[in-house]
Amino acid sequence: MTTTEGPTDIRLATAADVPAVRAVTDAAYHHYIERIGLVPRPMEADHAADVAAGFVYVTGDPVVGLLVLVPRPYEGRLLLESIAVHPDAAGQGVGRRLLSFVEAHARELGLPEIRLYTNALMWENQKIYERYGYEVVERRVDGPYDRVHYRKRLRDR
Repeated sequence: MTTTEGPTDIRLATAADVPAVRAVTDAAYHHYIERIGLVPRPMEADHAADVAAGFVYVTGDPVVGLLVLVPRPYEGRLLLESIAVHPDAAGQGVGRRLLSFVEAHARELGLPEIRLYTNALMWENQKIYERYGYEVVERRVDGPYDRVHYRKRLRDR
């Protein structure tokens, strides 16, 4: 599946993309380590396993952005596990296209809701999600992570 909102294609990642997935994720999240006092969860993910499971979508050549999307049909939702845009691509609409893709993908799967969470100290992300129609469901501590959980209910088009 590709997005139609610009020249950048979004495609399912392959094993050859794993190093780029790791590099973009690390570049996007590294600056949060000092602020939150620990390594953000996406940086510790098993990227190869996520790619092999078909959860990772990438954009750009070379890769400048990615999504980790975990369908949870038994819960009626798509979990946006991670979104990352390389800092060098900031301000170019990559994040907007990725978030549009998430909605289209959820609809394609017949899932009426998207869920995501972000660290409570990543306030930039919270502003972005709220701007795109996500609403706070709860704030919860999960192990060492203080997280704000969001949802977006999709309407039929």
